Amino acid sequence: MNSRYYGRQCDCACATHESPNILSVWLHLTERCNLRCAYCYLPHSRSDMSLETGYAAADAAFRSAVNHGYDEILFKYAGGEPLLCVENMSKLHRYAQTLAKKHNILIDGVVLSNGTLLTPEIIEQLSLLNLRLMISLDGIGTFHDCQRYYPDGQGSFDAVSKATDLAMSYHLIPDISVTISGRNIAGLPELTAWLSERNLPFSFNFYRENNRSASEKDLRLEEDKFIKGLLSAYKVIESHLNQRILSFPLADHADFGIPHLRPCSVGHSYLVFDHQGHVAKCQMDMGNVITDIFHADPLSQIRIRSNGIQNISVDEKEECQECQWRYWCAGGCPLLTYRATGYFNRKSPNCNIYKAIYSEIARLKELPISP
Repeated sequence: MNSRYYGRQCDCACATHESPNILSVWLHLTERCNLRCAYCYLPHSRSDMSLETGYAAADAAFRSAVNHGYDEILFKYAGGEPLLCVENMSKLHRYAQTLAKKHNILIDGVVLSNGTLLTPEIIEQLSLLNLRLMISLDGIGTFHDCQRYYPDGQGSFDAVSKATDLAMSYHLIPDISVTISGRNIAGLPELTAWLSERNLPFSFNFYRENNRSASEKDLRLEEDKFIKGLLSAYKVIESHLNQRILSFPLADHADFGIPHLRPCSVGHSYLVFDHQGHVAKCQMDMGNVITDIFHADPLSQIRIRSNGIQNISVDEKEECQECQWRYWCAGGCPLLTYRATGYFNRKSPNCNIYKAIYSEIARLKELPISP
């Protein structure tokens, strides 16, 4: 951490950092899910990725990794609920491991799950494959249940909390993904304390409105209420301060480790394969198909095609030029900005929230950590 970067205009040397030499690959294993979360952007059809398609997607990912000189590939196994396809997922990751050895490329993998289907047997499979686990948990009790529930309306908190404890009992420490919306922001301090007391790594992600969730008006972010809830959660973090907590994003993917030009790797070092083998730039925009698994180098098409998300540099956003925090938020999610403004080169609709909380995050990052 380098405090001299916080809260000032960064010079070119520190402000031109791009993502590490890692190609991120999202594999959309299934459209199926046993939950019906309020903010989900998926249609919940009963379609799965076949093994044949999965193998072809892995082949395509490695072709692009080799062509563009990547040292490592991160596979994100997602859905729907990927644990509904755990056997195919295991076979696919073993295949990817074989390709990694063949091409002398490092491989990492994470399963993005709601946690409700986790069992000791699944944990054993994940551990044998060296797969990490990310579980979505949005609050304690009703603050989780109000937006992550089963088709019959029953909340999933009890199942998710038990899954988290189960994973930890088998020494598989899950990363916790927290989606914050207008519905659960009031419960964020309580959840932060719950996670901190268990020494669990977690990240705060802001709700992003989509076509399927647009009618859920109470999910939207009210700036004052949102800022108040986040600052209260940061006070809890300060009382439980440790390196694991501070290593994860505490504000919607903002990276306080080093200045950066883009908020994510979409459009540059990111491939999204849907269950049919189509390739898109972002999992939240899979309808904008760029190419497919049979292209010799899908990443080249992701980079040159003008349709879909344009993840431009924050230096190209005129409204961001005078902001002292522009190299930390990097302009925010480009898809969110486009849906709110109709443009990719405008500042994020969450700009005021970022400005109100970043100084506090920067302060937390600089505090001494007791051994």
